[in-house]
Amino acid sequence: MKRLLLIEFQKLLKNRASKFLIISYFVLLSFIALIASIKFDFGKLKFHIAEQGIFNFPYIWHFNTYIAGYFKLFLAIVIVSMMANEYTYGTLKQNLIDGLSKKEFILSKFLTVVTFALVSTIFIFLMSLILGYSFSSYTEFGIVFSDLNYLIAFFFKLVGFFSFCLFLGILVKRSAFALGFLLIWNIGEAIVSGLLRWQFFPQTDIYAKINQFFPLESMSNLIKEPFSRLSAIKNIETTITGEEVVRDYGVHFSEIAIVCVWTFLFIYLSYYILRKRDL
Repeated sequence: MKRLLLIEFQKLLKNRASKFLIISYFVLLSFIALIASIKFDFGKLKFHIAEQGIFNFPYIWHFNTYIAGYFKLFLAIVIVSMMANEYTYGTLKQNLIDGLSKKEFILSKFLTVVTFALVSTIFIFLMSLILGYSFSSYTEFGIVFSDLNYLIAFFFKLVGFFSFCLFLGILVKRSAFALGFLLIWNIGEAIVSGLLRWQFFPQTDIYAKINQFFPLESMSNLIKEPFSRLSAIKNIETTITGEEVVRDYGVHFSEIAIVCVWTFLFIYLSYYILRKRDL
């Protein structure tokens, strides 16, 4: 496995665009810390975002993993380009000529996907610890390390999404078209979801039970939006509705299982296409 990873990262490090995108991804993740410095001062009205509790333990695990999920597109471009370059520069054929099997080739790509997801998760873990201990009102050990399941969900979310991008890169063979297909798929899921909700099941929650099995929706469901957990937002909702709105923010095994099934399917289909395709 180490040999396969070394082969992939040698290719990535020799590509200037890939290096730029990888560095940009982690730099942007670091920018989450800048949220703490945002202040609004309008006369007597003073608003400091860090004082609203977003960096309190254990809420910070939920907030940071949710925000970090929006930056995954940078690595998605790297993964799609990584596969497209194999066809463009003929390195796929060369790897196979040098004795690498097609199964090992797909395994090397999947290991790269897992490595990106793992490093991203560790990065968010360390950054959240630093921010939490800098701004949190609660630093007891039991509180600090509760809700770490959001990090687990973040890892599986990235592995699933990057596996989907890998599959598209193999299916389409051109990075621009693969990314375009990803966008179209996302829009398609939104359209089907809207039809299910407003056209077919307007009075029930059946649409949500169906939506959870869509690939991108299932990945999104792993980490729900965290903003409505803030006391300020809760107070506004209670004032408007007259009662407290109850939401489920938890990470559930069934949701992780759905993403794992999609991940397996994407990797298997990637291997199946590569095995059947005339190179």
